Order: sequence, then C-alpha cells, then structure tokens
Amino acid sequence: MFGYTEEQIAGFGLTVGVSAFMLYMVFIILQLARESKAGKFGTFVLLLGLGVGLIGFAAKGLIKYFLSGIVE
Repeated sequence: MFGYTEEQIAGFGLTVGVSAFMLYMVFIILQLARESKAGKFGTFVLLLGLGVGLIGFAAKGLIKYFLSGIVE
C-alpha cells in the first residue's frame, strides 16, 4: 500500500498507535484525579500507581532499542 511493505505499516502503526494510546491513558488518569479532587499528592499516587505499566512498556522498548546491536 503506497509503496510500503506490510511490516513497515505494522511497525508504524504499533509505534504511533501505542504511543497515542499511552498519552490517552495519561489523560484518563489526570481526568480521574481532577474529578476525584485528589490534590497534588493524590494525583502523584494515581500517576505512579496506574502509570507504572506505561513506564514499563516504554522502558522495554528503549531497552530493546539500545541492546539490539549487542544481542542480534
């Protein structure tokens, strides 16, 4: 499609799609903190508790990127 291979389209979709989904999840967490009137510390706890999975996913991508030349 448009001169791109299926692998290139899937890689782009994964990168952009997951990044957009992660940003949307941060928006949801901040909206939840605002609606519950959590305050600064409560917002921090919500971002820490609910955002750990997002940070782990991003860290996995960075680790794979930096180790790609060493492992393969």
